[in-house]
Parts: sequence; structure tokens; C-alpha cells
Amino acid sequence: MHPNYPYDQQPEQEFHAQNGEIEPTPQAPLGFRDRVRSSLVGRGRVAALAAVGLLGLGIAGGAVATLGNGDSTSPTTIAVADQQARIDAASRADRALRSPVAIPTVTPTIAAATPKAAEKDKDDTKSTKKAPATKKATPKASTAKPKPAGPTISKAGWTSPMPGSEVTSCFGMRWGVPHQGIDFAMPENTPERAAAAGTVIAAGWAYTGYGISVVIDHGDGYFTHYAHQNRTAVEVGQTVKAGQIIGYEGSTGDSTGPHLHFEVHQGAMWNQIDPAPFLKAKGVPIKGC
Repeated sequence: MHPNYPYDQQPEQEFHAQNGEIEPTPQAPLGFRDRVRSSLVGRGRVAALAAVGLLGLGIAGGAVATLGNGDSTSPTTIAVADQQARIDAASRADRALRSPVAIPTVTPTIAAATPKAAEKDKDDTKSTKKAPATKKATPKASTAKPKPAGPTISKAGWTSPMPGSEVTSCFGMRWGVPHQGIDFAMPENTPERAAAAGTVIAAGWAYTGYGISVVIDHGDGYFTHYAHQNRTAVEVGQTVKAGQIIGYEGSTGDSTGPHLHFEVHQGAMWNQIDPAPFLKAKGVPIKGC
């Protein structure tokens, strides 16, 4: 081979003209070039030549540099190495064209909650909820009417004409005119009681402006008068005891509402005195007057 022959495949005719025909024998294997030529048969020449053309410049430059440095390696050895490198490059290019690299794809997976876990979460949520507070029953205000208290008899034998009642007006001047007694107020038809023992001398519509009333003579110079009743419970001439029911509270006569107008007369009728100090002296204090 000529040392300046281009680094490409040597024509077959020239190769045999220089080296003669080599026939393989069982004892002598094929030459290196024959093996190379056989390996190139059947490959895609377009792909191999393209890869060899891209890589040939670098490889050839390396070979020229080696020759220029005065290396003792023979040209035949350099050509063989160059040819082997080009064969390897062509093989790699051919494999690259025939076997594209597959890019693996990753599919994200989402773990779904199992039904049992969801049910457990619901149970935990329910358990954290507070039980509804029970409302306490609010006691209703009592609307029952006050019951009259029973009579309490003092040592002097006197009692309140309407025990447990409220005093709404005392003895004295009222609205420019004298008020000759004490007014006791309770719900209508509350029983009225005799302040002391005596005899009934008047019962019913006896006196103008007083409505239905009862008068009791106590036999010691004192009289008691119970006015504005709805009805009486005694008759004229009847003897009564202290605390006995003699009538029921009302609003008959000159009255602005249900109440007991109580008077004390001294010595004779129409000689009224203040009942508050009189009853207090008899052991029956009157609150409010």
C-alpha cells in the first residue's frame, strides 16, 4: 500500500494486484480486510457513511498527527486501527438509527381513602361534638290570689277586720274632705270579720254612700262599721264573736274599687275616731297607718 493513499477503503482490484489472491484454507483464516469487507455487507450504507463522514475528520487528524511525529508504527498498522475505529463508529450510528431510546413515562398515582377510614373519621367528628345543653325549666310566676289569713285574737279580745290585707288609705283628710276610717284592700269577695264580739244593729243598704254595710255594737260604748260589701253574712240582732265572718268585700256605694271601709264610733254613731291607734291599744297593730 502506498503511504499517502487516502484513508478510505482500498479498491479490491488494487488490493489483489499488490498482494495476490488469498484463498482461505482450513489452516489459514481469512485476512483482516476480507473480514472487514464481509462485516460491511448488508448494513445500511447511507447511515454508516454519514457517521463515518462526521467522525472521519477527527480520527484522520489523529492518524496524521501520529505519522508526523515520527512514530515507528508502520502505515499498515495505522490504517488498520483507523479502519477499525470507523467500523465501530458506523456500528454505533447504525444501532442508534435502528434502536431509538425509549423515554419512560411516570404516571402519578393517588391513593384513595378506604371507606372504613372515612367512616372512622366521621365517628371521630361525631364524638367531638358536644351534647346539646338541656334547658332548665323556668318556674312560672305565681298568679294565685293571696289567701286571707285566719284571725288572731288579742288578749283584749280584738282582731283585724281583714287579716293579711293591705292598707290603702288611712284616717284623715283626703281629696279635700275628711276620710273617717281606714281602707283595707284584698281581692273581691274576701271575707270580712267582726273586730270584736257584739250584736249586729245594721245590715244591708242602711246608710247613704256606704253601700251594703254592717254595724256592730260592742256594748262598751264603741261601734264598728263595715262598708261597701258585696253581700252580708249576718242579720240585725244577731250576736257575733270576734273573728266571725259578717260579710264579703265589694265595691257598693261611693267606691272606686273593691275594699273594706272600716270605722270606729265612740259613745254614739257618727262620732268617728282614728281606728289605727284604737286597735293598737287593743293589741292589734295596723301597718301603714
